Amino acid sequence: MFLIGTDTFLISPLLPTLSAMYGTPTSISGWLVSAYAIGYVLAAFISGPISDGRDRKQVMLWGLAFFACSTALCGFAFSFRLMLAFRFLAGVSASFVTPQVWATIPVIVDKIRIIKVMGYATAGLSVSQLVGIPIGSYLAVVSWRIPFYAIAAAAVMLMPVIALVLPVNRTKQSDARRPSFIRTYVQILSNKKALARLSAYFVFQTGSFAATTFISTWFTGSFGLDLSSVGTAMIAIGAGNLLGSLFGSRIVSAFGLGHTFLSELTALVILYAMAPFAKGFWMAETLLTVIYLVNGFIFPLFMTTLQSSVSQARSTISSLSNAAMYLGQTLAGIIGGPLIDRYTGYTGIGCFAALMIALSTGLYARTGVFAKAATPA
Repeated sequence: MFLIGTDTFLISPLLPTLSAMYGTPTSISGWLVSAYAIGYVLAAFISGPISDGRDRKQVMLWGLAFFACSTALCGFAFSFRLMLAFRFLAGVSASFVTPQVWATIPVIVDKIRIIKVMGYATAGLSVSQLVGIPIGSYLAVVSWRIPFYAIAAAAVMLMPVIALVLPVNRTKQSDARRPSFIRTYVQILSNKKALARLSAYFVFQTGSFAATTFISTWFTGSFGLDLSSVGTAMIAIGAGNLLGSLFGSRIVSAFGLGHTFLSELTALVILYAMAPFAKGFWMAETLLTVIYLVNGFIFPLFMTTLQSSVSQARSTISSLSNAAMYLGQTLAGIIGGPLIDRYTGYTGIGCFAALMIALSTGLYARTGVFAKAATPA
């Protein structure tokens, strides 16, 4: 998760360099970020059914092999179109890796430890933003190609570790008959609980990404921070997310999944509604750090509840959840831009995030997930 997360966000700090090298305007160079997301979303609709009914360990290994190749090829891209194609392929290959992580955890981990281990996987993503991106930026000082080569080499080194450590992980259904694409999606589409939770997750991510995407714009426009200061502020905020990922399972153990899930969603609604009223930078920084801390608490609960809604299509539901996340990110950028322009400071963004998360809470409530409040994790 750390490796995939680092590659996902790696291109952002390299955009100015690549834009100048390829002679493309900034507005066009942004497609290098979108190409990865588009590749992931499109492939997610087939990577899940391919994985379900097969050994997820083998699927992960093949996915990592193609991920290493496509990422290494980015270092050889001598034109903007080639880089666009290779980033698209990197997104496609990543869609065969990360769903296997979420789908494998409930199968090979004891039930009492599922949320805790989900938190560890989430922490991998958090650390990629805290450590992976700065490391990539430092390597790019020598050459913009080196970060791509380093990630590809790390993926190759990770493969034998997975081969030796991860057990064979195949669904019982596959021993008799592997599910077809159509049968897998019929199973998902006929599962009202799974669809409702996917919809709630999509709504949540739309609001959350809108809030996250425009933090830098808020800090720069309202508090006069320069880019380096914004970067430092984001590291502190990201540390909150990491702590939440690592220790959130303790809250669930104490209060139960249902109570914890509802309380954390409610807290996010309140915190995002408060954010526009921050009087200065430090108040805004503190609020966002707490928000990211709660996000770290809650993300493993999203994946746990999604995985618990299906039994024989875990990879598919994981792939669809990632597709929902990227679609939410895309929609957040479209909606968030006009909001940040039209309303002062963080007012429009904060209110929009609070509204979407409140709507997401209502959708989750209809699935009955909060009714399990009395059940220990």
